[in-house]
Amino acid sequence: MDLDCFILKEVKSQKPLDMKRSFDLRLVVILLAAILYTLSSTGQRFKKLDEAPHDISYYRATKATSPLVKVLYGRPSITKSSTIFGKEIPFNQLWRTGANEATEIKLYKDVMFGDKLVNAGTYALYTIPNKNQWEIILSSNTDVLGAYQYDTVFDVARILVPVQKSQQHIKTFSIYFEKIGNQSISMILAWGTTRTKILLDFNEQEHYASVFNLKKDKNK
Repeated sequence: MDLDCFILKEVKSQKPLDMKRSFDLRLVVILLAAILYTLSSTGQRFKKLDEAPHDISYYRATKATSPLVKVLYGRPSITKSSTIFGKEIPFNQLWRTGANEATEIKLYKDVMFGDKLVNAGTYALYTIPNKNQWEIILSSNTDVLGAYQYDTVFDVARILVPVQKSQQHIKTFSIYFEKIGNQSISMILAWGTTRTKILLDFNEQEHYASVFNLKKDKNK
């Protein structure tokens, strides 16, 4: 056997091995690409902490009783030197009463919301801030982003509440509750030095008695 034939046989004998190595290399590259894509997709699904995270505020008569009301809302923050209402939040414009999704309030019982009788249920809570008073709106259209889908056709109640000022400056928008009677509480919206208080009266007997007396007086 001459030298040329020997070299040709060696080359032919190496081809299957080279093809296998090439196939293995392509397989490794494909697997690595798939892993990197999976890691990238997973990273995109988990966003960074929102600058205005959502919070929940409950009111219970006691720790052992069921809640009467729950509020789910976004909590924007602002620096102490900034003017909030009338600048960052314009006067006489509909506000989502927080950040991101519209604030939602769940009433576990029928309630006198200010001077309006409202059935138990979940509602979007909108406000129209002004210098001396705010308009508070309950809407039956829930699970909406901000005030973009607001429509008056879904209004359940509209009330006016006065604006109060406090010496304490609250950097982050807050909603909390204060007990003011056996069945009555105030839901307080607070940001900066501005405070608005919404009366919630859960005394059902008084509710219907007051509505009956109101109708009776009108008929006189």
